[in-house]
Amino acid sequence: MRENNNRTKPQSTNRVTKPESTQFKVTSETELLVFLLAKITQKSRNDVKVLLRDKQIFVDGKPITQFNHPLKPEQIVEVKWKKGPEEQKYRGLNIVFEDQYIIVIEKQAGVLSIATEKQKDNTAYSILSGHVKKQSPSNRIFVVHRLDRETSGLMMFAKSEKVQKLLQESWNATIEERTYLAVVEGYVQKKEDTIISYLVESKALIVYSNKNSEVGQKAITHYEVLKSNKNYSLLKVNLETGRKNQIRVHAKDIGHPVVGDNKYGATQDPIKRLGLHAWILSFKHPITGKQLSFETEMPTKFVNLFG
Repeated sequence: MRENNNRTKPQSTNRVTKPESTQFKVTSETELLVFLLAKITQKSRNDVKVLLRDKQIFVDGKPITQFNHPLKPEQIVEVKWKKGPEEQKYRGLNIVFEDQYIIVIEKQAGVLSIATEKQKDNTAYSILSGHVKKQSPSNRIFVVHRLDRETSGLMMFAKSEKVQKLLQESWNATIEERTYLAVVEGYVQKKEDTIISYLVESKALIVYSNKNSEVGQKAITHYEVLKSNKNYSLLKVNLETGRKNQIRVHAKDIGHPVVGDNKYGATQDPIKRLGLHAWILSFKHPITGKQLSFETEMPTKFVNLFG
């Protein structure tokens, strides 16, 4: 960076110019986030995750966004302190990872995953379809899984029918971790638990639980209370199965519906949206076999409910 020495003001003579980037050499095998937290002690864990998300962390010259990226001795990790141009930011979603096979995005609440009869445009699918067609008009996008319209967080799409099929047919084996944050009504007394039921969808498109294994699809939800007060609880939720509306139904089953979810019994809407966020997504790449893990920031509206 070039300094201008022609007009130096007295009050700025002691100012230290921050470098545009900082490099660190890896001395032992570790994971990227662990390494960064040890090296960048002046930044919080959330600040470091933002640097990863915004593609400001480079390993041997390549931008890396997954926090568990493995590091080996002699590799160079570079932190670029200034955020680069936002080339792939779209209204309603942010692309956090992309290669020739898959795209991982963070979807905002209020954005449909795919089109409905009432809305065809401004869905995650249509935005990404336009994105890949900019690269080549023949490119297409394929749905792997969905998030409810009012649920925010991480989603994955395939860039070919072959990869879509690979992911869907081996979903349980491929997905290592799928963790959600759920803000629910009331103080949840049981600090952790597993909910198991069989989910059935009615003609009115309402999903409900029953105990009959011959009727519904088995659904298993694990939860842990992260924060709570007399009005709300913040749950860390891990899905062992991925059924439609699973978390919302199971939250209702334990008497603590997700805030803003009047479809499944909520009476409170303190954040003016559904209190559900797809927080962490960890999986084995369907083609390369590489382990990829992504973690988003905890939504500010969720955190603010707990002071």
